Amino acid sequence: MATVTKKSKFEKNLVTILLIIGGIIVSIPFLWMISSSFKPESEVLNIPPTIIPENFTLENYVNLFESLNFAVYLRNTLIIVVCSFVGLLFNAMAGYGFAKFDFRGKEKVFYFVLATMMIPGQVTMIPVYLLLNEMGLTNTMAGIVLPGLAVAFSIFLFRQFMTTIPTDLIEAARLDGAGEFYIFFRLIMPVAKPIFAVQGILTFIAAWNSFLWPLIIANDEGLYTLSVGLSLLQGQYANNFALQMAGAAFMVVPIIIIFSFFQKYIVEGFTMSGIK
Repeated sequence: MATVTKKSKFEKNLVTILLIIGGIIVSIPFLWMISSSFKPESEVLNIPPTIIPENFTLENYVNLFESLNFAVYLRNTLIIVVCSFVGLLFNAMAGYGFAKFDFRGKEKVFYFVLATMMIPGQVTMIPVYLLLNEMGLTNTMAGIVLPGLAVAFSIFLFRQFMTTIPTDLIEAARLDGAGEFYIFFRLIMPVAKPIFAVQGILTFIAAWNSFLWPLIIANDEGLYTLSVGLSLLQGQYANNFALQMAGAAFMVVPIIIIFSFFQKYIVEGFTMSGIK
């Protein structure tokens, strides 16, 4: 028995050590990116490379906002994020409707929504672009945000979670005279906090990293997002690695911070939604 315990403890320690080593190796490029964003251009290419900047400077971040249009890109990205959260609310309502309401053709409509998940987004970009062009919404912020308001995966995830909410609880609220909107906002949403958390994180990441669709629908630089701006930065300042590292760090760090704080909700949300 003691031998088994020692063996189990040794295996656990070995796995822990391997994970720590793997984590350090994976983190080195990220740490170098953060460090290089605070270095002058001449120091970035020093051999051997340095993790801690010898000449600490904020000049690269200042240039992003003063010499380039990163303030405009940030504004556009934040607008997309806010609109995506509005779409998240609509998706939650749709998932609630599929889970707790009975109407003619419900299953067929839901299967149709699921079927759209099987179609790559790149396939639908041309039809969506042509529709928006006919509506006069190309090269507009509305054209950028509208296609992302309804997300089939989000509707599916909300529906899966809300099927676990007891129907008797909703019926009791209706018997007490509560309206449907009151039930959704005051009863369903508090109960569904885990799935709202996980979907909020995924929605933020997708909106913050939006690149291909804004690049396609907009030809005005005033409508570009941070991801598009970073791509332009890599093209216009291909030899200024310090400036590129500052742009990349500005894109990545907010996502890492948010993910670090809310990562437990991702596991909890998926587990409680019945996804194995």
